[in-house]
Amino acid sequence: MIIFSSLILLIMSQGYETQPYKLIKDFEVFEIRYYPSVHMVQTESTETSGNNFSKLFQYISGSNESNLKIAMTTPVHMEKKGGKEKMAFVIPSSIKTPPEPQNENVRLIQSKAAYFAALKYSGYTNKAKSDFYTEKLREHINNKGLKILGEAVVLGYNSPYKFFNRLNEIIIEIDY
Repeated sequence: MIIFSSLILLIMSQGYETQPYKLIKDFEVFEIRYYPSVHMVQTESTETSGNNFSKLFQYISGSNESNLKIAMTTPVHMEKKGGKEKMAFVIPSSIKTPPEPQNENVRLIQSKAAYFAALKYSGYTNKAKSDFYTEKLREHINNKGLKILGEAVVLGYNSPYKFFNRLNEIIIEIDY
């Protein structure tokens, strides 16, 4: 019950640090962005085993080698591929050396600095919406003659308790 109460308080609070990027080009319907490398904590599961958010939340709540409580950041990175689901939280920039996770299913990664095409959409996300906007973004990328280098990643910016003005994005790595 304490973890659940803490989760609600954490999710309802405001002022999260947001992963930095540099806007390179705005095409009105989508953007080209440069994302520098950042530390992230990631977990992966099959679509039926789930609980990725819970595993990552435990890590930032102190289930790590230093028992360090780590601030929540935005966005949450979500990717589905080949029956697997990945989820990752960005580590706050103030933490230069993140502590190792205690859960063997959670790992620290360093994201690759890269260029991404990004498309924003609102509301709650689900598979149908993310598939729809992924296809739209792929069409826009192809129409501009850009080369796709990676898979689509869904970025979620809001807690489940925010009902209005929700922000989600699809990003796809491109050659730019």
